[in-house]
Amino acid sequence: MGMGRAGSYYPGAERLISPVLHLLVLCTLSSLTHRGESQVQTPQCRIQKCTTDFVSLTSHLNPSLDGFGTEFCKALRAYSACTQRTSKSCRGNLVFHSAMLGISDLMSQRNCSKDGPTSSTHPVIPIEPCNYHSRHHQAIRPGTGTGAPEHPRPTYLFCGLFGDPHLRTFKDHFQTCKVEGAWPLIDNNYLSVQVTNVPVVYGSSATATNKITIIFKPYQECTDQKVYQAVTDDLPAAFVDGTISGGDSETRSIWILEKSPGRHVEIHAAYIGVTIIIRQQGRYLTLAVRMPEELAMAFDETQDLQLCMNGCPTSERIDQEGHLQLPMLGLQQASFQQQARVEAQRGVFTLESASRKCREQLEVKDIYFHSCVFDLLTTGDANFTTAAYNALKDMETLHPKREHWHIFPNSAPGLRPFSLLLNALLTGFLITVLL
Repeated sequence: MGMGRAGSYYPGAERLISPVLHLLVLCTLSSLTHRGESQVQTPQCRIQKCTTDFVSLTSHLNPSLDGFGTEFCKALRAYSACTQRTSKSCRGNLVFHSAMLGISDLMSQRNCSKDGPTSSTHPVIPIEPCNYHSRHHQAIRPGTGTGAPEHPRPTYLFCGLFGDPHLRTFKDHFQTCKVEGAWPLIDNNYLSVQVTNVPVVYGSSATATNKITIIFKPYQECTDQKVYQAVTDDLPAAFVDGTISGGDSETRSIWILEKSPGRHVEIHAAYIGVTIIIRQQGRYLTLAVRMPEELAMAFDETQDLQLCMNGCPTSERIDQEGHLQLPMLGLQQASFQQQARVEAQRGVFTLESASRKCREQLEVKDIYFHSCVFDLLTTGDANFTTAAYNALKDMETLHPKREHWHIFPNSAPGLRPFSLLLNALLTGFLITVLL
């Protein structure tokens, strides 16, 4: 899924990305040409300013709102008029002729007439009070140096939960936890997310998620309280009140997208800049959340039990500091007969076959790969391979910092090789069951 990383999604915007991006490239090319290619870009050719004005006129437009087409066509006609005024001085300029083709393509795509009103080159960009991105990215009015001061770009946080279960916190700490029963992932003044986990193997402490409850709290005039609930085999494309969106008739402040019926939904809460992805793979659910840091931190001391914010309590941890590591004592004390019984209980996957299965979808041997191996050895359920893969892709979609995407289990000094520790962990689980 290619989702905007600024915290908003506008249905239909993907149809504009290619031509508008084309014109942005033209703007860059014309800037470079102006600096270094005087034989192509003559001093009188003003194609760069025409393109820059067009980008300024359209960058704030929201394709999901009424009137978008009218305003976009006005901007295109203004762009076309600007290029016509500079056509003589731009004769032979490749950037100019490419811009003309781009304008023609956009006019055709949007069914814009050549005659009609045009946009002012210095528009006042309105703030949308029920759009977090708009409230925090209000720029100085183009070309005037006046207007509302620009806010610092907000910082976004990511949290994910998948598998048996593996938790990636807002601080990019990776943990594997027991957390059986109902646990809060997020609980602040704007959003509450709670998951319910059940055992996946009899007698083992490993669990997986079979229920997710999300509460979007009331916010000014943007939305009333909205509750979403998913359970195994019931991943609805609506809130519990039967609606699929919230907000007034002109703009939606929150909405649900069904990407794959019964398997994959996304919730976009534009008024607080939150995106949530929920999936079902096999019998269990996965969750991925992106949220602005300033809103995630809006809670008091009564709301400090949040797995996304503070991780799992020490008593609920299976891993050690993000690494699936256990002492070898249990294996060393087990008899040969007990070890044989353990191996027999592992099902169809050995360490080698589980690694091979996970490599089919997970090329990088980061913590998602090793979590996949752990889950296959724990459960014997191949669905956990796809769950780990989807968790990785959802993280790549929502996580704001690409350099933090991959976490490697052997990156900390002094740790034993992961495969040996993973074997010990699974053996310890099964010895506990069989003794």
